[in-house]
Amino acid sequence: MRLYWKALGEQWRGGLVLLACSVLESAPAFASGRLVERAVSQGFAAGSPGTGLAWLGVFAAVAVLGALGSRLVWHRLGTVVEPLRDVLVGAVVRGVLGDGATPRHAPDASGVARFTQHIEVVRDATAGMLVQARAMVVTTVAALAGLFSVAGALAWYVAVPVLLALAAFGALLPTLAARQRALTLADERVASSAGAVLSGMRDVVACGAEANAVASVDAAIDTQATAAVRMGEATALRTLVVAVGGFVPLLLVLLAAPGMVTAGELTAGAALGALVYLAATLQPALQGLAATTSTVLLRLLVALRRLGESCPPPSRAGGTAEPDGSALSLRGVTFGWGAHAEPVVRDLDLDLEPGDHLAIVGPSGIGKSTLAGLLTGLLEPQRGRVLLGGRPVTGVRPGLRHRLIAFTPQESYLFAGTVRENLALLAPSATDTDLLAAADAVGAGELLDRLGGLYTELGHAAGGLSAGEAQLLSLVRLYASPASVVVLDEATAHLDPAAEARAERAFAARGGVLVVIAHRLSSALRAGRVLVLDGDATLLGGHDELLAASPRYAELMLAWTAGREQAEAVPPLSPLSR
Repeated sequence: MRLYWKALGEQWRGGLVLLACSVLESAPAFASGRLVERAVSQGFAAGSPGTGLAWLGVFAAVAVLGALGSRLVWHRLGTVVEPLRDVLVGAVVRGVLGDGATPRHAPDASGVARFTQHIEVVRDATAGMLVQARAMVVTTVAALAGLFSVAGALAWYVAVPVLLALAAFGALLPTLAARQRALTLADERVASSAGAVLSGMRDVVACGAEANAVASVDAAIDTQATAAVRMGEATALRTLVVAVGGFVPLLLVLLAAPGMVTAGELTAGAALGALVYLAATLQPALQGLAATTSTVLLRLLVALRRLGESCPPPSRAGGTAEPDGSALSLRGVTFGWGAHAEPVVRDLDLDLEPGDHLAIVGPSGIGKSTLAGLLTGLLEPQRGRVLLGGRPVTGVRPGLRHRLIAFTPQESYLFAGTVRENLALLAPSATDTDLLAAADAVGAGELLDRLGGLYTELGHAAGGLSAGEAQLLSLVRLYASPASVVVLDEATAHLDPAAEARAERAFAARGGVLVVIAHRLSSALRAGRVLVLDGDATLLGGHDELLAASPRYAELMLAWTAGREQAEAVPPLSPLSR
């Protein structure tokens, strides 16, 4: 919400233009009844049709002036709304990328829903508020002012029922907001559930889980339907309140005006002018304002709240600390994805000195990648400290931290450009000789030769390269960087065992701190120490030590050894079958 108002506030020049346009737009609402009263009293009722037509001509001119104001509003609307949309898109992207619960190996249907639904709701609702609600407020205020100036006695017959209706409508707003939010969340759950089933359809069919998949989507749709019905009921009640507030004042004026005209308390022209204010201006404006508030405003507030829940708070300014060396230390580190979630890392103590080679192993989803985020400063612990060179890693000057720590995930990032541009991304000053030496060290020399050298152009997203080849180039990039702390998060998952071993040995011989999140347990055999994550239990030690001390580690190693032996027993494919 704060980001929304800040982004709107930056468009203050456009807001001033809209305010000026509102003055023009309100002119017909303020003058309509007064001009009709003059046309009747000084013209038609006085036996001077020409004068009456002249006043109506003025009314027409004022209406044209109001139309010009409305046109200027639409002309300036995009300059206010579109920059706001761009700001929100950036906030959602940061939120999705920084959300550890976001799926990394599958489409994020909920994130797509936030893009396609919530941001567009905010954009359209803001435009609606700036056009409709602003116009309705201006028209209502102008019409009431005009009504009191023409027929003050009748104005009270309008003000009291309108205020009562608005009070009843205000009492309904919390219910409307709650039900609109429930409907929004139900829409998201349908998108997330259906997206998960459709993207994993092959696995669903392979496991024979079609019935469970259909049931999960049906449950989400049923919840959405229930929420829609409840929202419809609240909307119907709102419509009733608005109708009463709009028509009761008109009925009271029709009942009171004839007697006041007969008693000489009100002229016929003033009575007709009051009816013009009420029937042609005030009543439609009130109905439109209520409709806009209960639909556009509610949708806007709910969408902003939902976006606020999925977007990170404003980032703090980067630190200024200068670390003393590149040793990493963790002291009592605890981290969970949410204030009430079960921690995935709990009270962890760890020391890593230059020259250390650590392998992190554990079941899938146990928190290995989360620990990598903590080590690199991408995540901040909820308790405890992560120190780089004796300084909190998140407090180290960002530019220096990025030079000291290098990280690569399983999904290799390569961009359209030359091979050299990709390899030198973390080491802009590296020479061709440096890059070729890094490629030879990690085993990518033959790949560079096959590609045609450092100045070969790569397509978008490394089109034409296999996943293993893309990983090799990412490893070259890391090796060539000046980083003294390297974290490989399953960065060799698409390499064959021999290529993986060569790359890991190259990084171990490179110096500095090496942390490998193991895809294969052979990485644990090559490491100096192994950290086993197993829920509440966290063990650190050498391979032989952990085999004796950790049943989980022994089970993982036994399962990996058995799987490797089975793979080696399968005869190789013939060249034709390949």
